[in-house]
Amino acid sequence: MNRNDRLVLIAALIVGVLVLTGVFFLGEPLSNPPKRGEETKGKEHSNIPYAATVSQQPETFYFDPNTADSTQLLRLGLRPWQIRNIYKYRERGGVYQKKEDFARLYGLTVKDYRRMEPYIRISPDYLPAATLVKGRRNSSYGKDSAYSTYSSYSNYKKNYPTKLREAEHLVLNTADTSQLQRVPGIGKYYAKEIVHYGNWLGGYVSVDQLDEIDGFPQEAKKYFVVQQSSPKKLNVNKLSLQQLRRHPYINYYQAKAITDYRRLHGRIEDIRQLRLSSGFTEKDFQRLAPYIDY
Repeated sequence: MNRNDRLVLIAALIVGVLVLTGVFFLGEPLSNPPKRGEETKGKEHSNIPYAATVSQQPETFYFDPNTADSTQLLRLGLRPWQIRNIYKYRERGGVYQKKEDFARLYGLTVKDYRRMEPYIRISPDYLPAATLVKGRRNSSYGKDSAYSTYSSYSNYKKNYPTKLREAEHLVLNTADTSQLQRVPGIGKYYAKEIVHYGNWLGGYVSVDQLDEIDGFPQEAKKYFVVQQSSPKKLNVNKLSLQQLRRHPYINYYQAKAITDYRRLHGRIEDIRQLRLSSGFTEKDFQRLAPYIDY
């Protein structure tokens, strides 16, 4: 090996050492370069001043969006960039004055908001300061501030009623929306859905029918009971196709099968007379039975 070859070999070794040193101190090079637009996104996330991991299984617990820290928000299932937006909003003086304000969080889905909405608790300390001067004109003894503070607290208690204890129950068919909101996990949305679906059914005959409401929280079912159920009946020998199909358990093809059977065979004495119809299953007959009249 001549002198020139030795110099080339030494230069190559020096370059190799420098490359390895750079990789060691600066980190591994990216095996796949970031896609267009991802460079900025990565930089933004790297500056988040809190844990960047997201809980695999979102939890539900009472929280105040004005004071919840990043750990609590992560446990709720929020993404780190959403938490960063919350922090920025609060740093700029933003205040969540009511539950609906939290629904405006960018990227929050309807499903996630419905899951968290019953657990949002906004302290009266974050109500508009104008509420403290209500009634000042009618007071000349300086008591209006205390009165207004009490009034604000009373409104807070009214908006967030005391939840039921573990051993307490509500009768499903007689509870109104305000009573339903006392059930842990039930807010305004699901309270209205329970009443609406019960009216559509003609009355609940089982607590398990709550599962038919989209996304209904399972942990809330244990607080309900059905007592002396007397659901509204459907007379399958008199109602028209359009009237029959209004019930959630009867679709268009099943309603047509009922009216066709009446036209071809006469009066229906038992809904299972339609068992040969492809539109009905045994499950359909079982859940329809409490609602059928002849």
